[in-house]
Formats: sequence, structure tokens, C-alpha cells
Amino acid sequence: MDLRKCVAEAIGTFWLTFAGCGSAVIAAAFPEVGIGLLGVSLAFGLSVLTMAYAIGHVSGCHLNPAVTVGLAAGGRFPAKDVVPYVVAQVIGAVIAAAVLYAIASGAPGFDLAKGFAANGYGDHSPGKYTLFSGLLAEIVLTMMFLFIIMGSTHGKAPVGFAPIAIGLGLTLIHLVGIPITNTSVNPARSTGPALFVGGWALAQLWMFWVAPLIGGVLGGILYRWLSEEPSAQVTGIEPTGGRPPIRPAT
Repeated sequence: MDLRKCVAEAIGTFWLTFAGCGSAVIAAAFPEVGIGLLGVSLAFGLSVLTMAYAIGHVSGCHLNPAVTVGLAAGGRFPAKDVVPYVVAQVIGAVIAAAVLYAIASGAPGFDLAKGFAANGYGDHSPGKYTLFSGLLAEIVLTMMFLFIIMGSTHGKAPVGFAPIAIGLGLTLIHLVGIPITNTSVNPARSTGPALFVGGWALAQLWMFWVAPLIGGVLGGILYRWLSEEPSAQVTGIEPTGGRPPIRPAT
């Protein structure tokens, strides 16, 4: 495994977690000019879009264990590289949560009990949705996210537009999912804030690993069946050249 790819994944996941969760913690409810649910959804989408253009050619820009596992299930990523990518993604997300905590805790009245953008179900769901509702939503939303990624990075998809489709796809996913679970579809993004909130967030974290991973595998397998024609792996451009440029994923 190329260390540079892992570092790129850590940096990209840092940005997704810091910018996305930061928009929720710092800007969502800011008096009179807060960005609200729409703004937070857009922030997550923009974080992926910007990183896809920045590091897509380095690592493929997965930023998400469910994406890495789903791409492997879909035959678009080597299984031997799954663990290094996932470890790098979790490290990036935890560092992002630490930096966000250091910044957010400097505000008067800061309170981790307000959630710190952690994901939850039941009493800790923004809309008080049940465990089953949250589980089903996370599986379906992650499955469709992989479907979008697999399709937009396919060899016959329009060149250069994959980051836009993926970023807008993640925005749409958050518009649907925030009221249900605060939207995970990304185990790394969920792990970072949960470590700081502790208690209930850590107790419920299992669901935000299990559901996205199931959804990612289903999405990867479904697209692989639907479009049997093989396409390039989403791993960045090999330093030695000889392989056509890979359209960045997330």
C-alpha cells in the first residue's frame, strides 16, 4: 500500500468531518444567520466535491470505510488495500473531531450534551426515529451513494463530472437523513464525534458501522451486476503511468 494514498485519505476524511460536522456544530443554529439543515447538507456535499478534485488522482478519494468496502465488493478496489484505507480514514476523522472540539469549546455555553454532530437513533435521533428506521435509512442511503459513485466513476461516464455528481448525491442524502439519524453513511465520520460525546454516542456507534457497511456492499454488488462491463479501479493514478487517469470517487 502506498503511504501517500493513506495520507491523502486521512487528509480528505479530516476535511469531510471537520467541514461537515463543523458546519453543524458551529454554523447551523447561529442566531439569525444560521445555515440550518440545508446548509449542513450542502457543507457535507461540498467537502466531498472539493476533496474529490484535490486528491481523487492520488487515492481515489473514498473518505469513507463504507465506500472503500463497497468499491471492493463491486470489483473496483483491491481487497488487500481495504484495511489501510479504513484505518487512515478513521484517523483523519478522529483528528478532525479533536480540532473541532478545540475550536467549538471556546464558545460560551458550549455543551457536548447537545450532541457535537454525533449520530443517533431513538431519543438521540433529531426526529426521535426508532432503531429500525435509522438502520433501514442508513442502509438504503449508503447503498444509493455507492450506486452513484460506481456509476459516475465508470469508464463510460462523462469525464470530469464525477465529483459533482457525488458531492450533490451526498448533499441529497443529508437532506433526507439528518432528521432520522443526523446522517452517517460513513463510519469514520460517526466515530470521530462519538469519541468526544461518549456515553450514548459510543453505545449507538455500532449501528453507524454496521448499516453503512451493509449498504456499501449492497450498492457495490448491485451496480456490478447492473453494469457488467469492467471499468478502472478507483485508486488514483499509478506513479509509473501507463494507466489512464481515474475519475475521482469519494
